[in-house]
Amino acid sequence: MVKTIGLSVLFTWCLCMATVFGKEWQGKVLDARDGSVVIGASVLNQRTKVSVQTGQDGGFRIDGEVGDKLLVSMLGFEAQTIRLKKQQALVVYIQSSAALLEEVVIVGYQGQATLSAKSNGVRIRGVARPHSQNVNAESYRVIKENTFQNPIKEPLSTFAVDVDAASYSNMRRMLKMGEIPPADAVRVEELINYFQYDLEAPQGGDPVRIVTELTTAPWNPQHQLLRISLKAKDVAKEKLSPSNFVFLIDVSGSMFAANKLPLVKSSLKMLVDQLRSMDRVAIVTYAGSASVKLESTRGDQKIKIKDAIDALEAGGSTAGGAGIRKAYDIARTNFIKEGNNRIIMATDGDFNVGASSDQEMETLIERERESGVNISILGYGMGNYKDSKMEILADKGRGNYAYIDNITEARKAIITEFGGTLFTVAKDVKIQVEFNPDHVQAYRLVGYENRLMEAEDFNNDTKVGGDMGVGHTVTALYEVVPTGVRSALIGTVDKLKYQEVSNPVRRTSSDELATVKFRYKEPQGDMSKLKEVIVVNHVIPLEKVSSDFRFASAVAEFGMLLRNSTFKQEASFSSLIGRARAAKGQDVEGYRMEFIRMAEDTEALMKGVLNED
Repeated sequence: MVKTIGLSVLFTWCLCMATVFGKEWQGKVLDARDGSVVIGASVLNQRTKVSVQTGQDGGFRIDGEVGDKLLVSMLGFEAQTIRLKKQQALVVYIQSSAALLEEVVIVGYQGQATLSAKSNGVRIRGVARPHSQNVNAESYRVIKENTFQNPIKEPLSTFAVDVDAASYSNMRRMLKMGEIPPADAVRVEELINYFQYDLEAPQGGDPVRIVTELTTAPWNPQHQLLRISLKAKDVAKEKLSPSNFVFLIDVSGSMFAANKLPLVKSSLKMLVDQLRSMDRVAIVTYAGSASVKLESTRGDQKIKIKDAIDALEAGGSTAGGAGIRKAYDIARTNFIKEGNNRIIMATDGDFNVGASSDQEMETLIERERESGVNISILGYGMGNYKDSKMEILADKGRGNYAYIDNITEARKAIITEFGGTLFTVAKDVKIQVEFNPDHVQAYRLVGYENRLMEAEDFNNDTKVGGDMGVGHTVTALYEVVPTGVRSALIGTVDKLKYQEVSNPVRRTSSDELATVKFRYKEPQGDMSKLKEVIVVNHVIPLEKVSSDFRFASAVAEFGMLLRNSTFKQEASFSSLIGRARAAKGQDVEGYRMEFIRMAEDTEALMKGVLNED
């Protein structure tokens, strides 16, 4: 009996000593204001570069030694650094910072609690699930929905062309989980541009061709819907310029999950299979720091490249800024003149070491983009997914952005759309539309809120637009209120007291609805070129416009319903589903049919949520 007690005491002493001097430390993070637990705080060991997050009880476990420093940080709180001493349990109090956290909204549905916080123009979304120590802290840039504009006061609508489609696959992932996406995660233009449309290629050496159509708005028969589509030229794979690729891969601890690094490996190995002997690829990874895992290697050495990819393992914190700088260094070192120089970044966007704020990342990428190296962003994972950072990287870095939620989506982005994703044929593409007030009382651009530009930016070649790749199509929709139509959606102001408002002299032809201009640069050029087309005020019945236009209108209607848009008007699932079915076309890859089924499921899901409310 005495021997048993002695062994028990010895075991307990060893366990305590291991906790104090050896590996694992336990602690809890509390709010200094009221002592409440802080869920989802980051705890970083600055020596080992390993970070963990606090669970639903505010608790954490982390490896460390006496003397190590822990950095405790959380959105809306001031960061706190503590040194590990001879104690078994840690209690860390952190102070809230009103300057960092402006707005918090809690919404509950489907047995989950959704936290939405707005900080510096970014929406942070958290979902706490029962029986889980992990907290969902996905972040999305806040979208302030476009409103109707008066063409007399705002005759020009200007935006950068965007071919990103990440919002669609990210939204699909949430809906498949039975969860309605937050409004800021739904970028309607990316939903529309997820699909390829059948447009005639440009002629006469032009890299881009523009097409317009005008019909009745499906969700309001008194309004009109204008389609503006761009089609980039097609180039055979064997004629594509040689590529200098740098795979920039996030191997931090947050990438450990099966739908992150393992899916990254499978995706990039698909891309390796597309490489030619003239192409080159290097691999840079980042966790606590950045390192080169593979020097620039010829594309026909596929086994060597794949072996380097297979050897990657996840662990540590996330020094995203250091990784980006290193990747640009490697890309510049191996730069191919007149070639396709591009970084392909695979990450969940959860940067927490070095340059990590959205503003820091924007400044970094704006500086690096002048090297002539483009960037493609492949986003992975869920829970801590930072869409806001990756959208900024793509928009500011002359790049594109896709979200990969499964191997089918990886095949679409990397194989099916290989040229469009990775080879630019026109850069800094901008659109400017001037509406004729003789026919247009008001207009609204559907989506593109994060890509709007000032009117004078259109002619300013220093302002970055969007890029278009081989064979890509880009579609934008405008909802138009014809002159003479009464609409409650159009705001009014009282007559001015101190100045006269004169009507402008109208010099346009009577049948012109709008003039569409677009600018672009050649991939290696610095001077933009201008093209323009006239949109005639001839409304074609909805059932007689192209099937592509009808399908795109259905996707736009779906996006407005999903966002619960102020401007959804008479939009309905039954209407858009019926129209999408009729306009499905050949649908060889099955993407349109998948959308139709998803719309049907979403209708049922949203009805269930409303019934619960």
